[in-house]
Amino acid sequence: MQRRFGLTAVAMVALMAGPLSAETPDRAKIVAQVEQQHDTTIKALQDWVAIPTIAAEKRGTPEGAEYMRKLALNAGFQQAKIIPTDGVPAVFATLDQGAPITLGIYFMYDVKQFDPAEWNTQPLDATLVDRPGDGLAIVGRGVVNQKGPQMAFLSAIKAIQASGRKLPVNIVLVAEGEEEVASTHFDQVVAVPEVQAALAKTIGVFIPSANQNKDGSAGITLGAKGAVEFQLVVGGETSDKYPKTDIHSSNYARIESPAWRLVKALDTLVADDGHTPAIDGWFENVQTLTPRQKQLIAESAKPELEKQEKALLGVGRWIDNEDYVTSLERFYSQPTVNIQGLVSGYTGQGGKTVLPGRAEAKLEFRLVPKMTKDEAVTKLKAHLAKRGFDDVQVTVSGGYGPNETDEDSVLIRAQKRLFDETGVPYTIRPRNAGSWPGVVFNGAPLNLPASQFGLGRGGGAHAPNEWFLIESTDPKVYGLDEATMAYVDYLYVLAEEAEK
Repeated sequence: MQRRFGLTAVAMVALMAGPLSAETPDRAKIVAQVEQQHDTTIKALQDWVAIPTIAAEKRGTPEGAEYMRKLALNAGFQQAKIIPTDGVPAVFATLDQGAPITLGIYFMYDVKQFDPAEWNTQPLDATLVDRPGDGLAIVGRGVVNQKGPQMAFLSAIKAIQASGRKLPVNIVLVAEGEEEVASTHFDQVVAVPEVQAALAKTIGVFIPSANQNKDGSAGITLGAKGAVEFQLVVGGETSDKYPKTDIHSSNYARIESPAWRLVKALDTLVADDGHTPAIDGWFENVQTLTPRQKQLIAESAKPELEKQEKALLGVGRWIDNEDYVTSLERFYSQPTVNIQGLVSGYTGQGGKTVLPGRAEAKLEFRLVPKMTKDEAVTKLKAHLAKRGFDDVQVTVSGGYGPNETDEDSVLIRAQKRLFDETGVPYTIRPRNAGSWPGVVFNGAPLNLPASQFGLGRGGGAHAPNEWFLIESTDPKVYGLDEATMAYVDYLYVLAEEAEK
C-alpha cells in the first residue's frame, strides 16, 4: 500500500521526539521499525476486521479466538492459548522479557453488529478513505473499538523486539470475545488458576484505546461505569392470557396486549421526566462525586469540546438545557436505565391489523460506584414483582459493576508524566461513561489498578462508518505510527514509575 500522506516536518518531529526524562533507548531505531511495519500492520488489521467476531450473533468464533492467538504469537508472545468458557472462548498469552516489572493488558476481539445498508463502504473490508480535515482513515467494524488501537499496541511491542531490544516490562495478555455483550463469561477466564496467578504478578492492567480529541488533546479516565444488558419479554411464552402468535386485532377487545403490558412495565422504571431511574432503592448505594472529581470535570469542560461533542452526537442541547459542566457531572455520576430497542408485532410498511403475541424490550443499566450488577438485577426484579408484573420475563445476558482507579496509581502517574513530557495537553475525568470490565481486575482477588490508555483518534464506535485514523494531516493528532510509538514510550515510562 502506498502511503497517501507524507509526514510533514512537524509530524516527523512529533514521531521522532521521545519523553524528556524517561529515555526510550534506541528510539530512532524503533521508529524506523514502526515505519517499516506500517503496511504490514494495516494488512493485519484489515484481516482482523474481516473476521466479524460478533458475540451477540455467535458469529466468527472460534475463528476470532484463533486469529487473536496468532496475533499474539506474531507479536512475540512466547505462549498464547485459547481459554474455553461457557460462551465464547478467550485468549491468554505471556511475554517474559526477564524484566523486574510485569504489566497486564486487556483486549477484546469481538465487535458490535452492523447493517451493511447503513454504511458507505463494506463494514468488513476495512477500506482506506480520505477524511477531509483529518487525513487517511480506515473504515470498518471494530477499527476504533478496539482492533485499531490494539493492533497499534501489538505493533509497538513487535517493533521494540525487531529493533534488537527487550521490552522494559513483561506482559500478561487476556483477550475476551464477549465484551460487546457485557462480558458474560469473562469472570471464568480470570478465575483460571494459571491466568489468575499471572495477573497477580502485574502492576495493573490497561486496555489500548484511541483517546485523542480533534484538537490533539488527550483524555485520562479514572475508571468506567458498569454495564448490565437484559431483556424484558411479555407474551404467550410468559402467560396464557396472551396469544401464542400474532392474531387479528379485533381480538384486542377480549384478549390482553403484550405490547401495552410491556409499555406499562417499562414506564415504571423511570420518573415522569423520562430519564431519572425510578426503580425502588436504585440510588441506595450510589456514590456521589467527590469535590476532587467535580474539580476534574470543571477543568475538562472546555467550550470547544462541548461543540465537538454536540456535533458528533447530532444534538443541540443537553437534558433540561443544562450547561456543559452540569451535563458532564450527570454523564459521569448518573446511573441509567436505557431502552436499546423495542420489538413487537408488525413493523413493516402500512398497517397489518394484528394483536402481537409477543413484545420484547432490550435494555441496559449503566452503574456507578458503589453499585453492583447483582444488586441492580435484584432490585429490578423486586420492583416489577411489587407492582404485579409477574408476567414480565427478565433475562440477563451479561454485565459487571463499575471500576475505579486512584489518580496516584502507577498507571495514571505514567500517563500524566508521558503527556507532560511530550507536550500533549490532557484532561482527567473521574470515569468513562461507557463501560469495560475493569472491575474484574479492580476487584477481589486481584485488586489491581485498571485503566485505558492510547493516543490516536477515531469515531463511530457501535455506529455505521466506524473509523480509525491512519495518517493525520494535523501534526497534533496522532496517526497509526505515532500512536504506536506512544505505546512504546508508555512502556518505558511505566517501567520507571513502577520502580520508584
